Amino acid sequence: MAETIKHRHLLITGLIIAMLFGALDGTIVGTAMPRIVGELGGLSVMTWVTTAYMLTSTSVVPIAGKLADLLGRRVIYVSGLIIFMVGSALCGMAGNMTELIIYRGMQGIGGGIMMPMAMIIIGDLFTGKERAKWQGVFGGLYGLASILGPQIGGWIVDHWSWEWVFYINLPVGILATIFIAMGLNKHVAKGPVKFDVPGMVTMVVGVVSLLLALTFGGDKYAWTSWQIIGLFVLSAISFTTFAFVERKAEEPVLPIHLFKHRTFVVLNGIGFLMSVGMFGAIMFVPLFMQGVVGVSATQSGTIMTPMMITMIIGSILGGRIVYKIGVKPQLIAGMVVMASGLGLLSTMDIDTTRWTATLYMIVLGLGVGLVMPLLTLVLQETFSKSEMGVVTSSSQFFRSIGGTFGMTILGAVMNHRSSTLLEDRLIPLLKELPPQAKAMVAQFSHMIHDNPQSLYSALLSPKAMASMPAQMKQALVPILKQSLVDSLHSVFLFGLVFVACGVVLTFFLRKITLSEQNRRMKESA
Repeated sequence: MAETIKHRHLLITGLIIAMLFGALDGTIVGTAMPRIVGELGGLSVMTWVTTAYMLTSTSVVPIAGKLADLLGRRVIYVSGLIIFMVGSALCGMAGNMTELIIYRGMQGIGGGIMMPMAMIIIGDLFTGKERAKWQGVFGGLYGLASILGPQIGGWIVDHWSWEWVFYINLPVGILATIFIAMGLNKHVAKGPVKFDVPGMVTMVVGVVSLLLALTFGGDKYAWTSWQIIGLFVLSAISFTTFAFVERKAEEPVLPIHLFKHRTFVVLNGIGFLMSVGMFGAIMFVPLFMQGVVGVSATQSGTIMTPMMITMIIGSILGGRIVYKIGVKPQLIAGMVVMASGLGLLSTMDIDTTRWTATLYMIVLGLGVGLVMPLLTLVLQETFSKSEMGVVTSSSQFFRSIGGTFGMTILGAVMNHRSSTLLEDRLIPLLKELPPQAKAMVAQFSHMIHDNPQSLYSALLSPKAMASMPAQMKQALVPILKQSLVDSLHSVFLFGLVFVACGVVLTFFLRKITLSEQNRRMKESA
């Protein structure tokens, strides 16, 4: 390691600030989106504000890890912070939705660089149980950001304006940049630096085309459309080319030899499968709570709080007890607890209370918290310092891909199951309506086949429920609620299958021993 630590406490403070404000950004912006659309217009392209950030941030994560190994932590981290702040400032100045989407993509580049850097530097600073403890703390910060984000975003929009959702990043980012720049020395290169440009290009094309296919498949375009098939083909060609060029590259972005290492494959596989289940719950539990339990839209913003709190507790606790019980037993325990949480969620029905659903989410959050910080920790304990950036960023990368995959696959399960159930239960009822309702019957039939989830919107809107004729409400609402419950059963069970595969995968992990002695970085001027 050619880069040394000057001011440890300043550095850790800077890492905490940077990680918190980077993680907060997504949830804060989500809360402000209705106000943004209200002022800028562009409702039809609203999803691109999130998609643009996701595409650029996910694509750049593995590249950032490699560059951190080649050019040093300080220059890459500070560069990411500056790009993120410039992107934030431009987002605040956006005059229309197109500009906002472009600037969010730029902001995502900075966010993707920042994402793995805190964990990489924690890996540099500590070993053994100190590293485990800090990985748990920093893992908990992500959960904390999920809790605080909606409240902070709502307060900013209500008391200031939506632009400050982005401008707030500037003073906080400047403070984090100063602390991190002061805490790290300049990297001293050992000879000329060689960049794997072909590897970077083919990886970005492969990741972006895969994420676009997963995001728009079954939504904007049919899975069998030429657009989605073309994106999957482009992704496959790009990843095949990437694998070929990486074998010949002197400094590969993601060395192919890592995939021959069982620990690397197993841990990233667990991270991928864990994210499928976790993001499935985050996406669909609020739908159950609002559509079936009857929680208000206002309350739905804090529905995931219990899960996130236990995730923080599990993350911090897991970072401390892993040294006593061992890596493999804790990973198995965490995945089993997570699988149990999804199994419990799959048993929810129309009579399930809010408190019962909350208890199930607490179980799920505890499992996620026990597993998440270990994935990065074990990779750092297993591989050499020269590959610290690559292996750390790979953990973030595969979890991000798993989250997107999970939301896509479980969303497709939800749509397919809903379409089948509503056709069986609702069409016979609609056929009994008088001829005057023919137009409404046609509309409902169209929605059942093309967008069955849109029918559930009546359950989520008090205004729609109030305006519905009493006789129709009496006949329609029970069918919609039961179909929603049965569809979500399938979603949670599919999520459970992925997490169960992760449980099996943990048994293939070799025994990992965390180093007992904490390594102190040598100080230099």
